[in-house]
Amino acid sequence: MTAAPSRLFGPRRPLWPALRQLLVLLAAFAAVALSGWTGFVLSERHGMALMREDANHRLDLFASAVQGMIKRLEHIPATIQLNREIQALLLEPHHALRVSAANSYLRRLNAHLGSLAVFVLDERGIVVASSSDEIGDDSHLGEDMSFRPYFQEALSGQVGRHFAIGARTHQPGYFVSHPIRDGARILGVATIKISLEPIEQTWEMLGAPALLADTNGVVILSSRPEWRYTTLSDLSLDQRVDLQITRLYDEHALPRFPLPVSLGSGDDEEVEGVLPPGVLPPEDGLRPTRSSTLVLGRALDGMDWRLMIFPDLRGVRNQAVLHSMLSAVAAGFVLLLALFLNQRRRSMREKLEAKQLLERANAELEHKVARRTRALTETNARLRREIGEREQAEQTLRAAQDELVHAGKMAALGQLATGITHELAQPLGAIRTLAGNAVEFQRRGDQKAVSGNLNIITRLADQMGQIIQPLKGFARKSAAVPAATDVAHAVANALFLYDQRLRREGVVVRNDCVPGEVVAWCDPNRLEQVLINLIGNAADAMKDSPVRRLTISAGRDASAAPGDAPLRLDVADSGPGVPEAVRARLFEPFFTTKEAGVGLGLGLAISRDIVREFHGELEASNRPEGGACFTLRLPLPPGDAAADPDTVSPSIS
Repeated sequence: MTAAPSRLFGPRRPLWPALRQLLVLLAAFAAVALSGWTGFVLSERHGMALMREDANHRLDLFASAVQGMIKRLEHIPATIQLNREIQALLLEPHHALRVSAANSYLRRLNAHLGSLAVFVLDERGIVVASSSDEIGDDSHLGEDMSFRPYFQEALSGQVGRHFAIGARTHQPGYFVSHPIRDGARILGVATIKISLEPIEQTWEMLGAPALLADTNGVVILSSRPEWRYTTLSDLSLDQRVDLQITRLYDEHALPRFPLPVSLGSGDDEEVEGVLPPGVLPPEDGLRPTRSSTLVLGRALDGMDWRLMIFPDLRGVRNQAVLHSMLSAVAAGFVLLLALFLNQRRRSMREKLEAKQLLERANAELEHKVARRTRALTETNARLRREIGEREQAEQTLRAAQDELVHAGKMAALGQLATGITHELAQPLGAIRTLAGNAVEFQRRGDQKAVSGNLNIITRLADQMGQIIQPLKGFARKSAAVPAATDVAHAVANALFLYDQRLRREGVVVRNDCVPGEVVAWCDPNRLEQVLINLIGNAADAMKDSPVRRLTISAGRDASAAPGDAPLRLDVADSGPGVPEAVRARLFEPFFTTKEAGVGLGLGLAISRDIVREFHGELEASNRPEGGACFTLRLPLPPGDAAADPDTVSPSIS
């Protein structure tokens, strides 16, 4: 009776093979899902890194543009005290003729600079001279500006820099003030109001919502009008009272910034984070974005301002989803390939079994073996076609990768153009100084001095045109135009461009180069360019040194090996020297030890390329007594090299 159920329902099928197939299927689905998730995470991280790099690059360009717009006029208040009419007016503030002369000078200065206003305050904070006498102007004569922070800081002997909204015009601007001294006594304060309108026209270069906040954490400029005059952090009661007294933001209530961002306390600290979906409102105001938003920010050097940008991560997430799908498809393909190989292994095993059966039943199974062999032949042919297709696909992929590498190289070469700013900074500064002196000499009627300054400006302009040429050397080599060059003359020209800066920073210059003593075979303009870069780097290295000494010497190199350049030009400083870890990468393009935004790491790379073009060499070493020494090895002119029996002249092509 107990066997009846078995006969009724048939034999029970084993459960383990079915369960094993189910587990294998679940493991395959899990592997595909894990591959897709891993592809999504890796793609998202890579996309975030690329977006962060692009956003940081845009921040650097925008920060440089803002600093250039603002700082080009920061030095003007310091020069106003040099005017005799201003000094005389502050000594006799109620003299009508002196007031008229001072107003005329400030009016001409303001028209030349293109600033909003230039005015002078006495030691009580009363405007005694102004570039405008209009009622609606912020610099109206007789106005009491003693409540402004920039006046208080300048009166204490410091340089005042503040954002503020005009008390009369209600127009925002950047105020820079400087004390006017008569010996140790401060007679008054010179102030300039710089327009911020050019910054409003450069938001598009960031490609994302952005803002500028001042030292109080108040948003003063933004691509989104509704963000202006909001605070990035909660203001204390004392801070709000101070702002009401100084009236920096006029009558604005200064509400809290609508986005959940936070700032660090350090001046150079970068701000970075990710806002959740739905926080950042859209430009059109219809509905908030459904993707996360990256938050990047940084401090502007020397201005106590912070720049923040909010790029959308929607494209990164979409690309990550696409890569996740591709990863899942690839995992599925691998699983199918494994299944195919397993089936092939089983087929080979069956073939062996068929061979054994063939020995026992050769006649009966001959037809079956032929049919199976034909099937295997077709399968092998199909596999060969698939292998050929895969090889073709791999070749196509390699070609695409080569194109991407070439495109990346071209993009890097395109960025070299930004290095021209570093190379043209000193000639432009010299031209500005010489032009200002020429105006003063013209006013005094000294035509000879004016002509001399204009000739120097012409030479500097020609030299600036030659500065651009070395940048092309990173893409292709271009032959220089060598000539017999007096090294002392080139050194003198380079030191002339840095004369004011070296004097201002207290650098003692020792120039041991005697005119006509050392003559090298090289391009004179390019040699001056290299010296300008080396002297500028030496000045930067000695910024924090207690003793600042720059030594330049030239002569024959007795230790030069045969075939090397026999002339030697040393530029030595008393700075901290070059660390061993840095010296190995010192001449690499884009490698720099300076702060972010100060340099691009191209100066030494371009300089060595220039020196090598006229068969010389540029080397760096540390001096035993401390400091760094950069050595230029230069060739002799062809005639001098042939006359020297101990020197082998390098070949000049």
